[in-house]
Amino acid sequence: MTRIDFYILPEGSTENSVLTACKLCEKATGAGMKVYVHAPGASLADELDGALWSFQQGAGFISHERYAGRAPEEPLPAVLIGDGEPPETHHGALINLGLEVPGYFSRFERVLELVSGDPLARSKSRERYKFYRDRGYDLKTHNL
Repeated sequence: MTRIDFYILPEGSTENSVLTACKLCEKATGAGMKVYVHAPGASLADELDGALWSFQQGAGFISHERYAGRAPEEPLPAVLIGDGEPPETHHGALINLGLEVPGYFSRFERVLELVSGDPLARSKSRERYKFYRDRGYDLKTHNL
């Protein structure tokens, strides 16, 4: 069964969910997982794409690309960024930057839910937490 982890950013934090997503991508790919980042909206996907290019500043690179429904080519990037159905190649970890539960979440070993300090995001995260809990998923919460 899919394991769900909620990562809660402190209210008023200067760190945003994109930077946290970069850190989680690094950790998951370091553990050998293929990652799909659900980033609804072109501006959020652009922000994450740019952040992943500069995240490790001289310490390496997290291979990634935008995913628009076509099968990724070899060599497969460690991270795909998109807002639609993920490819079969990337079902290790799902990082959800959206406010809703993606319909395909149960295909993944792990789902990493990011919760920013924004009141709307916190409210929507409670709804997602209840959704998962009511269906019997193993839930963990991490206060960052």
